[in-house]
Amino acid sequence: MSALITYTPIGYIHSPFTKVEDMPIQPEGAIGISGSIQMEKQYTSALQDLEGFSHIYLLYHFHKSKDWSSQVVPFLDTIPHGLFATRAPKRPNPIGLSIVKLIGIEKNILTIENVDILDGTPLLDIKPYVPAFDQVSDTRIGWLQGLDSGMKTQRSDQRFK
Repeated sequence: MSALITYTPIGYIHSPFTKVEDMPIQPEGAIGISGSIQMEKQYTSALQDLEGFSHIYLLYHFHKSKDWSSQVVPFLDTIPHGLFATRAPKRPNPIGLSIVKLIGIEKNILTIENVDILDGTPLLDIKPYVPAFDQVSDTRIGWLQGLDSGMKTQRSDQRFK
């Protein structure tokens, strides 16, 4: 069964990253990097009460991603893994997820930090980060075990263009 699904951006994410190369690969590698979100004006009232949250999830469209592969060599490793065991941006449905720090809201503009997202990226949704709902204590990190410390310094390259 196949269905056509259409999303309309609710805004656009702005960051200092105008090229994919040299971007942080996760928000943890983007600590202190500032950005903003310019919401479409029709969604301004939907931002009510969001300023009470310190962090938010951003769901966005990897607008520069053009195709996908079932196996990828991800950042932090040199061997192929199944796409769904990675966070590679080239996906059948190119949807990205980041947790960023919410600094402030003025009308339809959100100021954010820890931005690892390409400038001009279409924003699909915002959700508040709630530790009681979102933190999981008993976890495994699969093939990333022992490699995850490199995410703070690893930068993007051409592999997912």
